[in-house]
Amino acid sequence: MLPRVLIDTTHVPGGGEMRLVQRGRDWFIMLGREELMSSRMSGSEEALGTMSCDRVRPDARVLIGGYGMGFTLRAVLGRLAPAGKVTVAELVPAVIAWARGPMAELAAGCLDDPRVSVVEDDVGRVIAADRGAWDAILLDVDNGPDGLTRRGNDRLYGPVGLEAARMALRPGGVLAIWSAAPDVKFARALAQAGFAVEEVVIRARASGKGARHVIWFAAKPR
Repeated sequence: MLPRVLIDTTHVPGGGEMRLVQRGRDWFIMLGREELMSSRMSGSEEALGTMSCDRVRPDARVLIGGYGMGFTLRAVLGRLAPAGKVTVAELVPAVIAWARGPMAELAAGCLDDPRVSVVEDDVGRVIAADRGAWDAILLDVDNGPDGLTRRGNDRLYGPVGLEAARMALRPGGVLAIWSAAPDVKFARALAQAGFAVEEVVIRARASGKGARHVIWFAAKPR
């Protein structure tokens, strides 16, 4: 078996060390011993992008919280019309540096697409900055509502954060949230925040195999 090779490390704002690891042609982003993401498992991240775009207009204005390995961004770009716009809010600068550097082949130029802009900021602040600004807000900043990476992410998923997201969406807009596992309480919280909620179970791998992940699509009434 090929060994895992540590390529780089960076600190996560608020605490913790994130590591970029390579094994052969596979890439892994780790938080301590936790595997946050892998280039071998892209199915549910791609579904977050494609299924969100299928629920909004082709020239949508889309906010993606967390670049990850770019699977969601590339999926969105594959669905959006030339007039569409995507903003990626990434709090950890090294993640974008890795995408442009050692993982440039995996990024496949998506960050240089003229429809894309990248902001180095907490996606919660970006959401709160503008009302009625977005057709879709896609959140994949953690392993789901539990806030594994940063405790500060918890506020995205609480009543205040969900209300901010609802206000930031245009009528008929969609808040899409990726999660590693189901969460009945959170699905209920989305409904209580005024969204029409759809929960979709997606396999981790593009082949339809692997662990079952969850995406909530929370639509703002028109």
